[in-house]
Formats: sequence, structure tokens, C-alpha cells
Amino acid sequence: MILIKQCSIPLIIVVYFFSTQISAQNSILDNINSPILFKGNDSVAYRDPAILYHKDVFHLFYTQVKSENGYIYSYTVQSTSSDLKHWSIGKIITPKGQNLNYCSPGNVIRFKDEWILSLQTYPRPGLRVEDKTRYGTADARIFIMRSKDLEHWSEPELLKVKGSEIKEAAMGRMIDPYLIEDKDEKGKWWCFYKQNGVSMSYSYDLKNWTYCCNTESGENVSVLKKNNEYILFHSPPNGIAIKRSDNLKDWKDWGDVIVLDQNHWSWAKGRISAGTVIDLRSNSKFGKYLMFFHGSGPKTEEEGDFDKNASLGIAWSNDLIHWNWPRKDSK
Repeated sequence: MILIKQCSIPLIIVVYFFSTQISAQNSILDNINSPILFKGNDSVAYRDPAILYHKDVFHLFYTQVKSENGYIYSYTVQSTSSDLKHWSIGKIITPKGQNLNYCSPGNVIRFKDEWILSLQTYPRPGLRVEDKTRYGTADARIFIMRSKDLEHWSEPELLKVKGSEIKEAAMGRMIDPYLIEDKDEKGKWWCFYKQNGVSMSYSYDLKNWTYCCNTESGENVSVLKKNNEYILFHSPPNGIAIKRSDNLKDWKDWGDVIVLDQNHWSWAKGRISAGTVIDLRSNSKFGKYLMFFHGSGPKTEEEGDFDKNASLGIAWSNDLIHWNWPRKDSK
């Protein structure tokens, strides 16, 4: 009896410790009431999320499409949150103008002593609210912006990813940039971008680029490094698909296309797209992969829910195969 009592006390303590650890780990995700982070409406669309988690703060960058005086404009907007539930008012960080429409942020990296945000232009000159859905022109190009403090951003700089000798007019339409450091060579940076599937170029200074290769892919590519391989997320006509490679040239499709709870979400009925994933499994506050994406609906983008009724959403996973999301207020 004495031995049992002596063992039971520490056992209770151990059980209590682990239960409180699990509770703490899941509390932030458990407290999110809805999978919708930013809800679009008849005059505003939220699209193309990019995420940075730094010093316990989420920095969310995204496209905001809105109508102003009868015309449609796209902007890159920044919001922050410490709990994924309460977000700061979106701050527009790019200039206004339909001939450029800076938007579709890819990701934020740390390069030397600066933060670097990748993004694109999406020219749609003269687009009015009553016009049919119109996509960006062939003049779309990819850019970066720089910051010392994640608050003040430089003017956009063109990325000449086809080589410095190639003139801008000859670069071809390119969108959806994403930057990632080489898993085998520190200081070598890759830019993935939508052109001929997904194309890849590399640089050591983010100014002088060398084109490498391309592979079949949808749009809005984002990339993780895991276990000596690259995991690429991209958007086919609907949903989010995954490819894997250990050398950037040989890619294999992996898993099923991810559509989450689309069948029950009127706000994402038209399309789920633009998934970007960060790995917070080692962070005790989350312990998961977090996916940020946008959903449009109830109409398809072709039917009109491209520049309106698009919302940003969140989901999470332990293994990139099985996904979960807030079950409250999910319609």
C-alpha cells in the first residue's frame, strides 16, 4: 500500500503535466471560431495568402481586390495577429493603379539584414465593376519588396529571373513568385513562379538570376523543405495539390487533392485555391502544419466570384494528408 501511494502521487503529477501541456498546445487552434479569417463580400475579395510567423506574431500578407468609383483595383495588404483569431486592420503596402495592381504575395524570407516579400503585378487596365471576369494581361511580372522592420516597405523591384540580359518585354507573363533557400547550398536562393507550369530560377544575391528548369504545375506555388526533400503545394482548377522532389527537377504527385470541407462551405463552393503551408509542429503552441488558403463562392470565379466573395481560410494537419479546421461558424 505504501509503495502504491508513493507511485500514485508522481503519476498524478505526470498525468496532470502532460494534460496541461496538451491543453496549452491546442488552445490557440481550439479557440478559433471559424475557418474564415477574412470574409469577402459583394464588393471585396481576399485572395492569395502568404504567412510569416516571427516572434510569436503572424504576419499575413494577401491580395485585396475592391471596387473604387466603379473600377476594380488589386492591392497587397498586411495584417497581424498573435492568436489567429483577432487580426489588425489590413494595411495596404502597394501603390494604386490598374496598370500594375501589385498583388499575390508569395512569402517573406530573411535575406542578410532585410525582410524580402515576393509578389507580382496583375495588370487589368480599365476594368470596371460591371465587366465580365478578366484576368491579368501578358505584362504581369514578379517583384520583391524590402523591409527592415516588417512595417515599412520599399518600392517594388522587378525580378529578372530569366537572366539580366533578357529585357522585361521579352520575359513573358509570369505570376505567383515564391522564394526558398536551397536545402543543400546555403546562400543559394530559388524563385518558383508560374510560367510553363512552374518555372525555377536561382540567385545568390536576389539580383542576378539564372534560369534552371520547369515542371508541370498549377498556380500559387509554395514550397517547404522536409527530410532532405522539397514539398510543393500548388493549385489545379480546384483544390490544393502536392508534389515532392529531392532535386527540384524530378517531381512526383503525392496524396489526394485537398478540398477540405468545400461541399459544406458556401463561401468556398466555387473554388478552393492558393494554399500555403508553414511547419509549426515543433512549436508547443500549435504542434501542426498550418495551411492558409482562399475560397471563392458560392459562384465559380468564371461566373463572377473572382473580384468579390473570396475569403481567406485556415486549416491544419499533422501529416499533410489528414486536415482539420474550426468546426464552429463554418458555413
